[in-house]
Amino acid sequence: MRLGGQARWLAEAKDDDDVKALVTFAKQKNTPHIMIGQGSNIVWRDEGFPGLIIVNCILGRKIISQDEAGATLRVGGGEDWDDIVAWTLEKGLSGLEFLSRIPGTAGGAPVQNIGAYGAELSETLVEVEAYDTKTEAFGGIAKDACGFGYRTSRFKTTDKGRFLITGIVLSLGKTQPAPPFYESLQDYFDEHGITKYTGEIVRQAVTAIRAVKLPDPSLVHNNGSFFTNPIIEPGKFEQLKKQFPEIKSWPYGDKIKLSAGWLIEQAGFKDFHDNQTGMATWEGSALVMVNEQARRTADLLEFKQKIVFKVDELFDIVLEQEPELLP
Repeated sequence: MRLGGQARWLAEAKDDDDVKALVTFAKQKNTPHIMIGQGSNIVWRDEGFPGLIIVNCILGRKIISQDEAGATLRVGGGEDWDDIVAWTLEKGLSGLEFLSRIPGTAGGAPVQNIGAYGAELSETLVEVEAYDTKTEAFGGIAKDACGFGYRTSRFKTTDKGRFLITGIVLSLGKTQPAPPFYESLQDYFDEHGITKYTGEIVRQAVTAIRAVKLPDPSLVHNNGSFFTNPIIEPGKFEQLKKQFPEIKSWPYGDKIKLSAGWLIEQAGFKDFHDNQTGMATWEGSALVMVNEQARRTADLLEFKQKIVFKVDELFDIVLEQEPELLP
């Protein structure tokens, strides 16, 4: 978002030794520390950060084992996520194609359990490798112990800041993706007459859709989707359906997931430009907030609150922010 204050210190960690040394440095200075990837899912406070920011630059990608059905691979936490998606497809592996073009690093992916077009990281992740700042030891955390949920994990909630993720282990298959597909993805296939599906074709479709809905953060100041899609009980959904027959939704286990973008549009914020705060919603998706002329994070938060208030007023639903507000 190009907003927020300055950090006291910043350093890059290129291997496990760097991670341990930098955490030790922070403890010796009695100062807080945070590990980040590319910062694509972070909103920084105007006050800045009085401690040490550790940038995860740990690289490495390796297939650990494979057979006719699939493969297990290890990826360094500092690897660019989309590069890894492309690499796995080149290796004939499937499972990550729906997560194409999500900005960020492999180490950041488990923190919010990244997901898109009906897929989530937790479906392919085997283990998270991390440095535990509490025990001062490196170790693996199995998927079942990660506390994964919709856009969340223990690394974002109960154990926020405790584990510095150095790598992830994934299990991918060798079969091609098959329908049913997420609605917008199936619409793209129908519009382009695509009936044969491969991982690469899905990646191309996802890339094309995201190019319209999500602006390039290197060119347009944004965090991607700024709000998570609300998940509500069936009873509440039926009430909303009676009042808003066109409401967009999908089944999510025994609950219903709503389109936050649709809710925001109905609240009057489609391609909305706010002169007061310098913020706007992206023309391709009301779910994306962009910084046009804002100077402070306080401006962003004020604009966010306008959206949250109006959606709550119309639908009795409180939208939740997806990017982390740090520190």
